[in-house]
Amino acid sequence: MQWLAIAIGGALGAMGRYAMVAYAFPVLANRFPLGTLVANLAGSFLLGVCYVVIVENSLLGSQWRLALMTGFLGAFTTFSAFALEAVQLWQYGQPVMATGYVLLSVIGCCLAVVLALAITSRLIG
Repeated sequence: MQWLAIAIGGALGAMGRYAMVAYAFPVLANRFPLGTLVANLAGSFLLGVCYVVIVENSLLGSQWRLALMTGFLGAFTTFSAFALEAVQLWQYGQPVMATGYVLLSVIGCCLAVVLALAITSRLIG
């Protein structure tokens, strides 16, 4: 059942990321990977929420950790897509945009987790 929970969560997360990139943020097209950035920020925030709810407070069973944290959010926030897009921006002659994307992604995602931990801990604890 653990593998099934991860597989289902992963499939849903991958589809969610695809929808985010393809449909929600096509505005900037190939100029800036906004969809991946938003997916990584949102996924980092949700990971913080899930950590407080599932790990720290046990409000959901441990099987939800595999389905949501490992499966869904693991597939929804893909570091490999982020890394490729950052390198492509650099290769396409946009080093400032590439650097900004890396800084926004790394710092933003860490801040999203910190924010989620603080908010969720206050709401639950």
